[in-house]
Amino acid sequence: MQSTTGSAAPGECYWYSMPRYRIGIILHLASILPAGFLVVFQFIPAIRHKYLTYHRVAGYLIILLVFISIAGALMITDHSFGGHIATQTAVGLLAIVSTFGIINAYYNIKRLQIGQHRAWMLRVWFWMASIITLRIIQALSAVIISMYPSGWYQIMPCAELLYIANSTHMPLETVYTTYPVCSPANSNLTVDSQVIVKANFNGNPEQIDAALDIGFPMAIWLALVMHAVGIELYLRLTPKEAERLRNVSYKRQLAAGMKNPGSAGFVPEKLGDMDLWEPQLRHREDSSETVWIEDETK
Repeated sequence: MQSTTGSAAPGECYWYSMPRYRIGIILHLASILPAGFLVVFQFIPAIRHKYLTYHRVAGYLIILLVFISIAGALMITDHSFGGHIATQTAVGLLAIVSTFGIINAYYNIKRLQIGQHRAWMLRVWFWMASIITLRIIQALSAVIISMYPSGWYQIMPCAELLYIANSTHMPLETVYTTYPVCSPANSNLTVDSQVIVKANFNGNPEQIDAALDIGFPMAIWLALVMHAVGIELYLRLTPKEAERLRNVSYKRQLAAGMKNPGSAGFVPEKLGDMDLWEPQLRHREDSSETVWIEDETK
């Protein structure tokens, strides 16, 4: 079977030829790619303010697409770049925190807590964008791994190895010579038809696949940590925007008759020992009239 996933690693196409993993990767890519495209416009202030109805409708569509993409990712994670337990844990964690973040963002916007909606949506997309950083780290690690004289090695099923050979037109005689235990005549010499492949990003297709597989668990965790820390730093460095949106939320929640205006949503002080938030007021210099700071900072 010819793979339609031409940009995938050599060994990935073997698993994508199976119904479950083929459906999983199609679901994942067919949903996360349009979601990633649409979400760019969600963070553009001019579009968000001028086309509020579009912002809302696109938001619902993006949430649906993200949930579908998460389901697809979970379907393929047990064989994604070797399916290491560290990889499965990272994908599971990303799925959980992204779902939690989206639910938080949705709840807060329904409660008119605009600042928290912004914060959680930024978190979710920073976390999910770690896949881009992951690919860069993975490629670099594959190159570095290939430089080690002693070498790094990856266990690979004979079936996957033979699939790679067939898809790259490698003679089977070459495969059987390099990996004799994969020969039908020697099938009793291996455990569960598994062989050891040396990682080499400049070598044969199966060696390239091994190099990518070995670095993937490290790359996904490192990328997740970098993005998780990065978004928290960004949120801490933009307190004025958060405070401005808090005052906007206060006015809208007050007008809607909600309890605890300014804190009607899911806010940090509801869990921690922080001081209760109060709206910031100021007096005009030319009168005693009190105005909201938010009105003067639009």
